[in-house]
This record gives sequence, structure tokens and C-alpha cells, in this order.
Amino acid sequence: MTAVGTSTTAPALLLVSHGSRDPRHAGTVRALTGRIRSRRPGVTVVTAFLEFDVPGVAGALEDLRRAGAGAAVAVPLLLTRAYHAKTDLPAALAEARGPSVRQAAVLGGSPLLVRAVERRLFEAGLSPADRSTTGVVLAAAGSRDPEAIESVGAAARELRRAGWRAVRPAFVTGRPPRPGDVVRELRARGVRRVAVAPYVLAPGLLPDRIAAEAAAARADVLSAPLGDTPELAHLVTQRWLEACEMADAHAD
Repeated sequence: MTAVGTSTTAPALLLVSHGSRDPRHAGTVRALTGRIRSRRPGVTVVTAFLEFDVPGVAGALEDLRRAGAGAAVAVPLLLTRAYHAKTDLPAALAEARGPSVRQAAVLGGSPLLVRAVERRLFEAGLSPADRSTTGVVLAAAGSRDPEAIESVGAAARELRRAGWRAVRPAFVTGRPPRPGDVVRELRARGVRRVAVAPYVLAPGLLPDRIAAEAAAARADVLSAPLGDTPELAHLVTQRWLEACEMADAHAD
């Protein structure tokens, strides 16, 4: 475990990612962790993975216990509140030994995510002036959970309110529509420039599938996963602060 600074009062921030067999995923998560540490130099910030990588949740919490941390907030590096947030992470936290830990809310539902999506679109070659003439396919991983599906739809509506000509959600697994199909649908509706924006956190198998569908459908622009954007680092810190404030309120 690597940490920058400790605090006698603030709970540690445990950033929990799903994990992936693709090493680019862990590299991205650790880059994001470094950015968060730079925002909160007096707080212990550590990373854990639900599967495929180390440390696991139990190992990270044990390290925190040995380092003398009295409390921690687990911030799920998840965009929607589906199985991993509702079942996997609570079970892992319940089984682990370590400091008192509170689970924060998932990242979805924040306008900071829309800003991060736009940042990646602009980095891919678009500009704010292109909003009114560009359709965007917001391409997510997919889920069987209706709450998760609705969360992606809400993000698409928020992005549309930023001024893009059209924004449609799409899913690379599970329920349709698929990203490539939505690219073709927007073309058929007269949208001449179509961008595919992966609504995923880090590179890996599913983002690669999104990219392949975008290429096959001849999308004009493909942006990068959200990764270690400043907006995402800000949002993780915000979720940690919200959970800390909730804990203080309960203590009172």
C-alpha cells in the first residue's frame, strides 16, 4: 500500500475499482489515485480492486488497520448503482478486517461526469462550437439492472442539455441498442457528424469493443474513456466528503 500523508481526524479514502485482466485498467486507476492524492495531501488514499488485481478490499483495509487508520470511506469507482455496488462491495467490506468503513455513493448522477465526457470529446478533436452539429453516442458497458440503465439514460439527457445536437445511450453488452447501431440511426436521421463517447472509466475489453463498433459504423470521432480526468478526481473527492459529512451528522 502506498499513501501520501496521514490525518489524525479524516477517514482514509479507499478507492475501489472493479478490476480487469487488462493492465491498462489498473494503470489508469492508479493514475487517478495519484491525482486524488495531490488534491488531498493530508489524507491517506489507497486503491483496491474487487477482482482481477491486487490489493483486494480485505488486503487494503488490513494495510490501513496496520497503519493505524481508525476509519475509512470506500468510494466505488463505478458509474452506476448495479450489482457490484449493491452486492459485491458491501459483502467485501463486511467480510474484511480493518478500520470502521462507510461506503460512499457511486459516481453516477453528477454533472462532473458530463464535463469529463466533454473533456474527452474535445481532446479527440471536437470543440464547443461543434456541439450543435454533432450527435453523440454515449456508449456504456450495459447491465441487467434497470436502475443502472436509467442512470446512463439520465447522463445522456444531461449531456444533451449541454447543447449537442443529439445524444443517445448505447450498451455494448446486455440490452440494446448497440453503439454501432446508434451511429447508423443518427446518420439515417440526418446527423452528419457522429461521435462515440465511451461512458466507461478505464481501458479494457469492453472499451475495446466500443471502439471496434465505432470503427465498423464509421463514426467520425471516438473519445477516450474517462480515466484520470480532473473532473473524475474532483468527483471521487466529493463522494468521500459527502460520506464523511454523513458520518459526522450521525455521530452528532
